[in-house]
Amino acid sequence: MTETPHLLDRPGPELTAAELHDILRLRVDVFVVEQKCPYPEIDGHDPLAGTRHFWVPGEAGVDAYLRVLTEPDGRYRIGRVCTAESARGRGLAARLMGAALDFAGDAPSVLDAQTYAQGFYAKFGYRPVGEPFDEDGIPHITMLRP
Repeated sequence: MTETPHLLDRPGPELTAAELHDILRLRVDVFVVEQKCPYPEIDGHDPLAGTRHFWVPGEAGVDAYLRVLTEPDGRYRIGRVCTAESARGRGLAARLMGAALDFAGDAPSVLDAQTYAQGFYAKFGYRPVGEPFDEDGIPHITMLRP
């Protein structure tokens, strides 16, 4: 029987420097290096009180991660969903999505999904809104969970 990995979550202001470092390392490894997409990963949202971070720690830092932002209209925005290449196939992103949706409760939430991942987010009640668009050279689509 496989042990369920420990999941952590914290509001932005409560992240330690080491936690933020490991989170940023994973996000850069996946989005910038692996996906060959140079973009400004450090966007100023991470330390804000309205940002909630969810992650699964691993032996080399962070195995999987996502963050939830509070939008000005009160909706939540889920983003930066990623899993280390060495940790994929273990259901970690689904576990993080479940935790994020527990946090959001009945409030509506939105995300911009890479188009290939629409089916994954549909399992959590998200539906496409509008047309696909290009973000930093990668096709995305906005998805809403009312």
